[in-house]
Amino acid sequence: MDKIINKDIKYIGCDDKEITQFEGQYMLEDGMCYNSYLIEDEKIAIMDTVDKAKKAEWLDLLDKALNGKKPDYIIVQHVEPDHSSVLGELINKYPSLKVVCSAAAQKMLPLYFPDLKADFLTVKEGDELKLGKNTLKFFTAPMVHWPEVIVTYVVEAKVLFSADGFGKFGVYDSEPDDWSCEARRYYFNICGKYGAQVQALLKKAATLDIQTICPLHGPILKGEMLSEAVRLYDIWSKYDVETEGVFVAYCTMHSNTGNAAEYLAEVLKKKTSKHIAIANLCEEDWAEAVEDAFRHDTLVLAAPTYDGGLFPKMVDFIHHLKIKNFQKRKIAFIENGSWAPQAARIMKELVKDFKDVEIIEQQITIRGAFKETDKKSVEELAEKL
Repeated sequence: MDKIINKDIKYIGCDDKEITQFEGQYMLEDGMCYNSYLIEDEKIAIMDTVDKAKKAEWLDLLDKALNGKKPDYIIVQHVEPDHSSVLGELINKYPSLKVVCSAAAQKMLPLYFPDLKADFLTVKEGDELKLGKNTLKFFTAPMVHWPEVIVTYVVEAKVLFSADGFGKFGVYDSEPDDWSCEARRYYFNICGKYGAQVQALLKKAATLDIQTICPLHGPILKGEMLSEAVRLYDIWSKYDVETEGVFVAYCTMHSNTGNAAEYLAEVLKKKTSKHIAIANLCEEDWAEAVEDAFRHDTLVLAAPTYDGGLFPKMVDFIHHLKIKNFQKRKIAFIENGSWAPQAARIMKELVKDFKDVEIIEQQITIRGAFKETDKKSVEELAEKL
């Protein structure tokens, strides 16, 4: 992927191909990138640092990019450690460096750097910082996805440094032909709870002439990729439906509930041209399942009764949907129980407070094995969906 922005702005980010989990919970098949940038003008500004795992590599990249010059500003758009961990070493190396951040960030930084002594320049909505021929204009972006976040617009270059917004999982060059896949999983799991706040940021961005977006994770966005990213962010942050179709999320202990869920997906694929997706929550990445639940307009939850309650993997999945603000969807249920089926009742109870959710009352109850006599009810549910 192209790392060239313009002659004044350089990419100095790092790929971490060793990391297997982001924030200790999101599975990474391709690692993760930590993006940082250098703006070289009469005054020199560094846009964020990187995770501590890439400290030595980043400091070396910075030295090469500076080529003997001294930076004037470090812009801290986001305090989270994967973007600020090298701040202490940076200030020790360049004591005259001025830290530019929001007032909220200045209060938060001592939580991570208790001994930090620095010269701060706090900025608020609409403030500008002149570097020479380049002007930085700052906008607050609280809860995208921490409260202290700012984004930075370079007026003359028409570049938006978007902090965690428009990010994606993976190293910089991963999946260059399909930005949306890992960007979607990233969005709904990192920012998904904060749709209203993302909408507020999009409205600010709409007033600017943006030709390039430089996020803190993932590729630099230009042209058609930029337009598509903005289109999808508008859909995602409104909790609107991106893809008409059905996502079947199931748990299974002895394959019986799974057999019912797989049969439902098979029948649906024969009945409709809409997109059908299915995931075994006992085996597959729950974060990807969250992504699929938000992507489609209809969700089917299938789980066995367990210890007189609901199978724990399904409890966890519904919990993740709840904390990510799942809404504006239809939900159907399949349960299994050999002697006292409880799963559907409990699943309905867990989702009853979800906003603007339509419960499909035509549920399926399996008793033990998935039998030929159960197929008719599954086919009826498929017809309903």
